[in-house]
Amino acid sequence: MVTATALEREARPRPVDPERAAVWDAAAAVLDPELPVVTIADLGMLRDVELDGDVAVVRITPTYSGCPAIDALRADIVAALAVIGREARVEVVLSPAWTTDWMSDDGRRKLEEFGIAPPRPRGADGHVALGLGIRCPRCGSLHTRELTRYGSTSCKALWQCQACGEPFDRFKEL
Repeated sequence: MVTATALEREARPRPVDPERAAVWDAAAAVLDPELPVVTIADLGMLRDVELDGDVAVVRITPTYSGCPAIDALRADIVAALAVIGREARVEVVLSPAWTTDWMSDDGRRKLEEFGIAPPRPRGADGHVALGLGIRCPRCGSLHTRELTRYGSTSCKALWQCQACGEPFDRFKEL
């Protein structure tokens, strides 16, 4: 049985309507200002787009409610839509709260290639599988340790690889 919560957490599909799809595509290409290798679509922050007359309404959910990048995201989305000739209004949606379950596989891959250990996905039972450890995104070793739960942003923790000695960020499961 699929619960409402599970449905709320499913990836949002690209709209079929050509006008809405163009707005979606422009907004989906906006990079996260704190993680400029992933888009807001990669992170699952882009929740919906609709047209309200001549205004494109873009709904986003930040990775956490106190995200300091919201103003930058809003400005970047407005600028991206201006490029395609659309006036935009960005609405921040806090419920349901963002979860790493919304992150795309492509987004996880991009984070890892950038040197950030991505969050582990949840299994079909809704639990994050326990593994042997957190893999170093630089050398692949599982011989790693958390240095501090609080990293450069609230979404990340600082870890260190004991094999190569390199510190790295790890995106927390939320």
